[in-house]
Amino acid sequence: MSDEDIDLSDCPEITPEMFASTVVRRGLPATKAKTQVTLPIDSDVLEWFKSQGRGYQTQINQLLRAYMEAHQ
Repeated sequence: MSDEDIDLSDCPEITPEMFASTVVRRGLPATKAKTQVTLPIDSDVLEWFKSQGRGYQTQINQLLRAYMEAHQ
């Protein structure tokens, strides 16, 4: 099948405005409400998490959640 053979009549064309308002979620489950905080973290700990690549803040949150759940 070629691109020309695909029926797109029921799919509206995405406008630049629609695209600009999208939210990219890379396979993450729906998040609970988050609260932004400022807290001191040892520099070497933060640098280690950052060195793990994208999503280091999510990793920190997941570790804190696991700790919380283990101590309830």
